[in-house]
Amino acid sequence: MTPQGTVTLHPLLGEAADLATAGHLEEAAQRVMAHLRRYPDDPPGLAMLGEIAMLLGALVQAEHFLRRALAADPRNMEARRQLASVLNQQERLDEAARLFGELAAEVDDSTVSAMHAQILDKLGRNDEARAIQAALTQSNGDRPHHWIALGHNLRAAGDIDGAVRAYRSAIEADEECGEAWWGLAGIKSKLLTDADIEHMHRMIGIAIDVRNSAPLHFALARALHDRGRHKEAFDHYAEGNRQRAEDIGYDARELTAEIAETERIAGPAFIASLDQAPVGDAVPVFIVSLPRSGSTLLEQMLGSHPDIEPVGELPYAPAILRGAMEMATRRGSTTVTQLIAGLPPQLARTMGEDYLRRAALHRKTGRRFFVDKLPHNWSNILFLRRILPQAKFLDIRRAAMDCCFSNFTQSFSRAHAASFRLADIGQCYVDYVRLMAHLDRAAPNMVHHIDYAAMVADPEAQLRPAFAYLGLEWDPAVLEFHKLDRVVRTPSSEQVRRPLNRDGMEVWKPYAEWLGPLRDALGPLAE
Repeated sequence: MTPQGTVTLHPLLGEAADLATAGHLEEAAQRVMAHLRRYPDDPPGLAMLGEIAMLLGALVQAEHFLRRALAADPRNMEARRQLASVLNQQERLDEAARLFGELAAEVDDSTVSAMHAQILDKLGRNDEARAIQAALTQSNGDRPHHWIALGHNLRAAGDIDGAVRAYRSAIEADEECGEAWWGLAGIKSKLLTDADIEHMHRMIGIAIDVRNSAPLHFALARALHDRGRHKEAFDHYAEGNRQRAEDIGYDARELTAEIAETERIAGPAFIASLDQAPVGDAVPVFIVSLPRSGSTLLEQMLGSHPDIEPVGELPYAPAILRGAMEMATRRGSTTVTQLIAGLPPQLARTMGEDYLRRAALHRKTGRRFFVDKLPHNWSNILFLRRILPQAKFLDIRRAAMDCCFSNFTQSFSRAHAASFRLADIGQCYVDYVRLMAHLDRAAPNMVHHIDYAAMVADPEAQLRPAFAYLGLEWDPAVLEFHKLDRVVRTPSSEQVRRPLNRDGMEVWKPYAEWLGPLRDALGPLAE
């Protein structure tokens, strides 16, 4: 628990801090609330309750208590830092960037400056972020995370040589830094030499923190795959995923239940009853898919059209939904589908306006259409249709075994929690296909489907109908997508700067004998 200033804490707050440090957050919150019943406007108590609420994931409540603490004591630097963190977690990036920027100007704290740069990067202000990150590597060169952040920024901007130098510098600062090793492997596994492979083997033997050991396993697997050592590679993929799965504790049954409820509730009459009037003038085009399905390539192709602006993976739809769910569950148990069904029209419209306002932070043109390619929005289609009636949805689908195995071999964050067990990612693919099939029955033409392999083989034949669905004329510039100069923040950033190719197709085949749990989960879809 972060100490609240330098003053001696009231005994109840001291107990709460100890409980929170031990991970007993609910008990800690009870102690703080007991303290606040006696001292309702006590700034340290309000700030501590705000921090505990943040740790519990109750971000709306966290913001409320932190703002009350700051109203009582505007000089509380730690409360300001915690508020900035809450705003960042709520994906209110412009507010978070402003607050972290103010803090960075007032205190000499590399952590604050790094957070400021990270948020600027998320906002697409990459040059500003890079300047801060480069300065941090000069003043704190022994801290690998600064080098990694700079490497990620450079890679997204297409400066591969600079990114490699940054990742290598992170490894010099901490030779068991798994994220830096994965950064190199993620660019191109051939960057890793035989000496690197030996080095990673040694580091895996001593790495204690799963945040280092798991990505080390993924990086080593990628290098071994490139050398055709498939059994060894699979063993390391499996171990890296096992460590991540244990750390996260994903339950695939929750998503399956959500899709089943959508099938029960969101029939043709329900979808036909949703508002039709557009919110604002812009038309968001959501590319919906599982990760590693070709969404970055499709976005790059769409973004080469003169009437469409690509803006990357925007985090706003899940953040707005998460905030709405937090407020709704305070009144009682509810589900996402029940929330959507019960949204009052004006609140739905306000949420749509909020999404468009946040998306506008990333816009650089006045084009009417823009592309948000956050893959996980496939499960948010109904919510997005509810708050943005004019939204368009393009589902790009990759062959099941290709897609699922590619997810399994990627060192994802917990945002892609289904990817760490073969059975889980297979079930996720099944649920995704189930939802798309249901929507096609309940609301034909609400979602337009694109076959990834067919698009690679004959892009014009696949994309002409997609542009017709959007109401736009075909433009041959779409086929020159690799000439589009823009920042790309995904694992496919190098691929979309090259002409179409079949790289990545059927990569799973050398691993077929170990993929039984995936095939079993996919059933007929594995064919």
